[in-house]
Amino acid sequence: MSAIPSVNLEDFISGDPERKKKFVREIGAAFEDIGFVALSGHFLSDELVDELYEEIKKFFQLPEDVKEKYEIEGIGGQRGYTSFGKEHAKGRKEGDLKEFWHFGQYVEDNPKLEAEYSDNVAVDELPNFNAVGKETYKMLEKTAQYVLRALALHLDLDELYFDEWIKNGNSILRPIHYPPITEEPKNAVRAAAHGDINLITLLMGAHGKGLQVQNHNGEWVDAIAKPDQLMINVGDMLSRLTNNKLKSTIHQVVNPPKELWGTSRYSIPFFMHPVSEMPLNCLEKCVDEGHPKGFKDITAGEYLQERLIELGLVKK
Repeated sequence: MSAIPSVNLEDFISGDPERKKKFVREIGAAFEDIGFVALSGHFLSDELVDELYEEIKKFFQLPEDVKEKYEIEGIGGQRGYTSFGKEHAKGRKEGDLKEFWHFGQYVEDNPKLEAEYSDNVAVDELPNFNAVGKETYKMLEKTAQYVLRALALHLDLDELYFDEWIKNGNSILRPIHYPPITEEPKNAVRAAAHGDINLITLLMGAHGKGLQVQNHNGEWVDAIAKPDQLMINVGDMLSRLTNNKLKSTIHQVVNPPKELWGTSRYSIPFFMHPVSEMPLNCLEKCVDEGHPKGFKDITAGEYLQERLIELGLVKK
């Protein structure tokens, strides 16, 4: 049995009030407890998933000098390519053993946000890469919207509470390549222990051992999804908003056993961000005598900037 609870989004969108309540109850309990769920019934087709993996593998196999021309200076890694070892977890000096790509928001009807966000980067060598990335982005964003609607109901908010804040939000789709390990890593792992910055993260590719989640007892437990499931977790923004009622759980990607060092690992998280104006002030419903307000008032944009500096992606 997996330590991570499983839920099915089809319950929420079924039109059956009892199934909808069941989904809200289950995902709410999971996010209050361990902060992770494995979700089936999402909007990604098997064909789209296969196509995306095919495209990102082609990209990461390109020569280093070709990839590096897509590493854009001065934007904190928010679009395009980030080379191996550049990012590190908060509080660590060692770079993670990974390289990655960022697809960002495709802004609709909002010139102000179009100017605020960096442009997506087109890969000339792979004509299908950007189209497949955009379609995946849209389907994960749609899935995340329904998950947040369920969480709004769990928090006794209006079901559409998050909708206005996530429309054209600063979300990121990040295909990651963890290359084969060729020598004993010096105190570095594929992704060191960390919490995510955003509202929620939807992770594709957690189908083998590697991703681990820290439970309330401080123990590391494996988080392994079935092939048709996404792993979804609470990020620090949602934890702040709910005064830690919903838990942003520390997680890591550990190095494989030595006999598997020669293999690559791919994973594709979608980091669901709101627009930068969203206040992350603790909800009044989540503050009481037993749970005093635990976080200062801050906007999503201010908080993101703080964290990008801590990660080494933006210089002060």
